[in-house]
Amino acid sequence: MKRQLLLALGLVAGGALAQPACPVTGRELPASALYGQWEARIEGIPGIARVQLARHPDYEGVRGTITRENGPKPPSVGQLAGDIDDEGLLNIDESADGHAISGNWLGELQPGSCGKEFRGTWRNASDDSTHPFVLNKTGSWQ
Repeated sequence: MKRQLLLALGLVAGGALAQPACPVTGRELPASALYGQWEARIEGIPGIARVQLARHPDYEGVRGTITRENGPKPPSVGQLAGDIDDEGLLNIDESADGHAISGNWLGELQPGSCGKEFRGTWRNASDDSTHPFVLNKTGSWQ
């Protein structure tokens, strides 16, 4: 009985030690942690945008889409591509037409979020206005 209790405690303690640490900065976050589904809230822009990110086929980064609801009009879908830059910031370019950059996301991983929340500034390329954003992970790729 005593041996079983010690074994059980050892497994619990070993499991706790085996858990990966929560990244403190974007530099500690692998690109694969960005893969999945996210919700974006941009100050001054109504609604919640749906973001999907996956592995970029050409470099260590992400590629994906952003879908914005437009009331009674059909949703708009833009293309996204980016990575975590050398300073540890999420840096994503957005394109409404798949060619020209229509926006840029520059955000910082939030402490304690374990890679699931970024906050920063979204820049609208058409008028150079900037808006604070929050990007929250809602799901992973299966």
